[in-house]
Amino acid sequence: MRIYECADERAMSRRAAGIIASQVILKPECVLGLATGSTPVGAYQNLVEWYKNGDLSFAGVKTVNLDEYLGLAPTHDQSYRYFMQQNLFDHIDVKPENTHVLNGLAEDPAAECAAYDEMIASLGGIDLQLLGMGHNGHIAFNEPGDDFGLGTHVVTLSERTIDANQRFFASRDDVPRHALSMGIRSIMGASKILIVVSGEAKAESLARAVAGPVTNAVPASVLQLHPDVTLVADSAALSVLKREGGLK
Repeated sequence: MRIYECADERAMSRRAAGIIASQVILKPECVLGLATGSTPVGAYQNLVEWYKNGDLSFAGVKTVNLDEYLGLAPTHDQSYRYFMQQNLFDHIDVKPENTHVLNGLAEDPAAECAAYDEMIASLGGIDLQLLGMGHNGHIAFNEPGDDFGLGTHVVTLSERTIDANQRFFASRDDVPRHALSMGIRSIMGASKILIVVSGEAKAESLARAVAGPVTNAVPASVLQLHPDVTLVADSAALSVLKREGGLK
């Protein structure tokens, strides 16, 4: 695992965007796995800026997103399809038909998940998968205790994840209790993985993920088994890892 320490979130976002841009330049028709949440927003802003400056094109890129809330329409302002349109897709030259997000209104969620894995395989797999990490070490919506062998599946969100996402909704009761999410098996199938983490609140979980045992109690720890992982984090997120001697 390559680890890049950045002074702050702004520098972290720029570094992460640079890694994504390098993948697009290296392979203009690549498949990018994308993430939502507050962490990747800065990286997306950099990518949009570079596109508008004429330094980057997404015309040949295909994208697949990690997850979507079950029960939310694509037009719902808290759906992850809406998030991606607002933060990236509407501002670059990616073709709409090349952007893929799970359907939160699928009549048969299990069939939607199976079809999603088949779609990813038909694209030739993911070249670079972007990840964030939750406070409890989850990646995508793979919660502590989930089976590492799962492909895309229906997830019951933990109380801690519901609490963390409450800030995006009018009330806690409005936060969906289930989501469709790529499983660990799906994520680990990517050729390269880029995980971006910021903030002191995630420092303990990040240290366990990077330097602790591989365990489904800390889902992100499975990334230790992947052959090509890059971690980009700010100093606050790396503080525990540094204190415990896991980062020189």
